[in-house]
Amino acid sequence: MANKYSSLKVFHYQDKLDSLSKEVDQIKAPIHIRIKPTNVCNHNCWYCAYKVDHLQLGQDMVERDFIPKDKMMEIIEDCSDMGVKAITFSGGGEPFTYRFFLDTVKKIIDNNISFASLTNGSKLNGEVAELFAHHATWLRVSIDGYDDESYAKARDVKVGEFSKIIENMKNFAALKNRSCNLGVSFIIDEKNYTKIYEFSELMKSIGVDSIKLSGCVVANEGEKNNEYHETFYKEAKALSKKVKDELDDENFEVFDSYHLLEDKFNKDYTWCPYSQILPVIGADLNIYPCQDKAYNLENGLVGSIKEKSFKKFWFNDKDKFFKIDPSKDCQNHCVANDKNKMILDYLDVEHLGFV
Repeated sequence: MANKYSSLKVFHYQDKLDSLSKEVDQIKAPIHIRIKPTNVCNHNCWYCAYKVDHLQLGQDMVERDFIPKDKMMEIIEDCSDMGVKAITFSGGGEPFTYRFFLDTVKKIIDNNISFASLTNGSKLNGEVAELFAHHATWLRVSIDGYDDESYAKARDVKVGEFSKIIENMKNFAALKNRSCNLGVSFIIDEKNYTKIYEFSELMKSIGVDSIKLSGCVVANEGEKNNEYHETFYKEAKALSKKVKDELDDENFEVFDSYHLLEDKFNKDYTWCPYSQILPVIGADLNIYPCQDKAYNLENGLVGSIKEKSFKKFWFNDKDKFFKIDPSKDCQNHCVANDKNKMILDYLDVEHLGFV
């Protein structure tokens, strides 16, 4: 089975890799863009870094922000002209609550750009679900609760929301000629870890194609996150391993990403290659280097496209990609940390012939 979560995909884009460093003048288009179309969300997860005051992610987010329809259409046209390969929608808010989401999806399909979305699954129905099923590459539903009561407590929603989402996913999985991979991200915490295997069995039974098991981030420091998980880590890890060993097959891919988090926090490098590979366009029309620095204006802002097109912004002034120093500005959780280190190792070598 092919690995959907491989960190080596970037090496299929040799020209892009070789253009990354400051010494190379030519700027090439990003490979993948994450767009946050709206900051409005219909759930209120207890650990949401965009809403919890003590987490740095989202510290400057304005909940009412959304990308105007004309600007979104312009962004998609720019991505098509630039040769961007893929677009992922995420929060901020819940992408499926974006008032122009159906128009946006149709525009992307017309421009033949691969697309995907993270979602809570609450609005996964109707025409937009049909379009995703037959045109999107993947869709990943984020879940933490394991039944109606636990889900309602974790997300501050009405009892019954969990059952509605499960039904939405079951119906989506059963759509005729569906080509979109339906995935689930199960966020492990102290309240749900005993249900890891039971929940994974449920997901497989309703037709989900893949599941990602990962730990809840509760603090800005790796050490504090590890302290939170250590009390139940061994038991949770044993269950996640059991899911991988017993449920993973050609119809159900299990990605066990549950681990302690030091390697996602500490940085010893001074520039971020991934800011040129997978940037973020926020609902505020600011450009951020990654999802972990989104809505952090003090040390996470690359620039703004409020007064210019994304295409003009991207190809003007390469120095903007080197303003952020990860060793100083990014001592927070970073999903791209391992990939950054791998790319920097690739770029910074001598004696190339001696392989």
